[in-house]
Amino acid sequence: MDLSYPYEVTDKKERAYIRKRKRAAFLHSLCFYVCRLFPIKKNLVSVCTFEGRGGFGCNPKYVVQELHKRNPDYEFVWFVNDMNKNFPDYIRKVPNTLWSRAYWLSRSKVWIDNYRKPLGTKKRKGQYYLNTNHYTLGIKTVGLWRGKGFSKMAYLVSKNDSEMIDDLIIDSKFCEEMCPKGLIYSGSYLKTGAPRCDVLYGNREKYKNAFREKYGLGEDTKVVMFAPTFREGAKNGVRMVYSQIWTIDFAKLIQCLEERFGGTWYICVRVHPQLAEQFHGYTDEHLQKRIINESQSDDMYEILAAMDAYITDYSSAVFEACYCNMPAFLYVDDLTEYRDSRNLFWNLSNNEIEHVSNNKKITPGIDVELPFDIARNNEELKKCILQFDKTRYIDNVMKFKRNIRLVFNGDASGEVANVIIKKMSRK
Repeated sequence: MDLSYPYEVTDKKERAYIRKRKRAAFLHSLCFYVCRLFPIKKNLVSVCTFEGRGGFGCNPKYVVQELHKRNPDYEFVWFVNDMNKNFPDYIRKVPNTLWSRAYWLSRSKVWIDNYRKPLGTKKRKGQYYLNTNHYTLGIKTVGLWRGKGFSKMAYLVSKNDSEMIDDLIIDSKFCEEMCPKGLIYSGSYLKTGAPRCDVLYGNREKYKNAFREKYGLGEDTKVVMFAPTFREGAKNGVRMVYSQIWTIDFAKLIQCLEERFGGTWYICVRVHPQLAEQFHGYTDEHLQKRIINESQSDDMYEILAAMDAYITDYSSAVFEACYCNMPAFLYVDDLTEYRDSRNLFWNLSNNEIEHVSNNKKITPGIDVELPFDIARNNEELKKCILQFDKTRYIDNVMKFKRNIRLVFNGDASGEVANVIIKKMSRK
């Protein structure tokens, strides 16, 4: 498969920016070569999430927990932009700076990341780089599937990182078909499923009880997570997260959920990590006591495990929610605009929101339909919730998992740890 960048860069400013980034990457690479003076530590693992913005969360968290449980002598360093983030005592926080990365990455036997390493990063012979990624299936396209929306600079960073990866975690045949052009990747896969989804598998009462205790909610309380994805330039080119962007009617949403499922419902809002700090400015005097902000938490998945329903626009977590039969809904009030600007893995349009199949140009070996209901406005969301049929939904989810050939048994962390331990035992 041809994974070269298919577009010519004609804009002078963009070409100048690419040259500048390449020069910087060359200088950065020199730091890594200098740090090769230090030997590789066979028991050292370096970890990073979301380019240093993340903390103890996502797939790396669960892999590291399993490794530590198996062997307390393993050492872990975790790159962070904010040194105030909380980690277990067995993890050493280190600043996500050039020389820090060069030193610790050069010394580590294993790298674990859910994003992309900066351009200029250099891996040594004998090191093992596992990329867990931060999504598996998705609604919105990524990489070369985005067309001209995928910049040459993003391509160069992705290609450089992919060439260093030894194994990439995936969960399905769908991902295997999407990843080459989506992640500019032609290497080896670990078909284990996402370790972060282990907490969604089986009984989730522990997480439900912990969440309700944290916020002083009754045991019979129910919670829906609303997790909108990020829109750059959504309002005059400024990153915004306030209610002007969300057309979803929270009051009507609560009313519908209580009418259909019973109980007292709350809304747990989880905005994109890039906008988490700004969400503090959101207020709603009528519903403030019913809205819980979990945007700052490092681990979304222990929170998701505590939920009773999930709503998003284009977040990949909608699939992970439905895998455990949690009622999940798409609320896509800007469908036409978003599809035209971003492209989608699914044949989703304003003319068709039922029986939505996969885009065969991207995943030709898959024949599957989305298993959850889709709404374009509040009236359609009301209908989706009030007419929700649990039996039909579970049947659709089971069919979906079969057709994408989902690989997951609730112990992805253990399977991944087995692979890493073997790698660490080799010279």
